[in-house]
Amino acid sequence: MFELLGEHPIAGVILACEVGLWVLLGLGLALRYLARLRRLSTAVLLGIPLLDVVLVIATAVDLHRGAVADATHGLAGVYLGFSVAFGPTLVRWADARFAHRFAGGPPPVRAPKSGPGRRRHLWQEWLRVVNAATISSATLGLLVLFIASPEQDQTLMWWIGRVWVVAGLWFVFGPLWESGRGGEKTTDKDRIDIGA
Repeated sequence: MFELLGEHPIAGVILACEVGLWVLLGLGLALRYLARLRRLSTAVLLGIPLLDVVLVIATAVDLHRGAVADATHGLAGVYLGFSVAFGPTLVRWADARFAHRFAGGPPPVRAPKSGPGRRRHLWQEWLRVVNAATISSATLGLLVLFIASPEQDQTLMWWIGRVWVVAGLWFVFGPLWESGRGGEKTTDKDRIDIGA
C-alpha cells in the first residue's frame, strides 16, 4: 500500500481527506452533543470543506510539477464534486443520528420506501448527483485550462465524461426506474417530508 501511495501521492491525499472527513465529523458532533460546546463544534464542522480545498490544491500542484495524469487526479476532481454536493446531507444525516443516540433527539426520519415520497426522494438525490457532476466537471475543466499540460488533458477530460455517465446511470436506475413502478398504493409513511 505504501508503494502505491508513493507512486500516486494524490491517492494518499484523497485517503487523508476521507479519513479527515470522518474524524472532523465525529469530533464536531461529540463536541456538540457530549461536551455541549456548540461554537467549537461548529468551527470543527466548518473545517470539513477545507479538506476539499487541500485536495484541489494538492492535485493542481502535482499536475503543475509535471506528474503523469492518472486516475487519482481525475478522481480528486470527482471526489470534490461529490463531497460538496453530498457533504451537507451527510452532516445532517450523521447529526440526526448522533442527536438521537446521545442527546435524546427525535428518531431520524427514514426515506420512504415506496410511493410519491420515494420518487421525490430519488429525484432530490439525482439532482445532488447532477450538482456533483457539474462541480466535478468545472473543477477538472479548470485544471485542464489553467494547470494541466496537453499530455495531461486527455486523462482529466475522460473523467468529465465518466462522471456524466454515472449521473445518467443514477437517473435510469433511480428516478426513471421508480417512475416506471408508479402503480403502488400511497401510505401515510410515504408522505413524510424528508427534506432536501
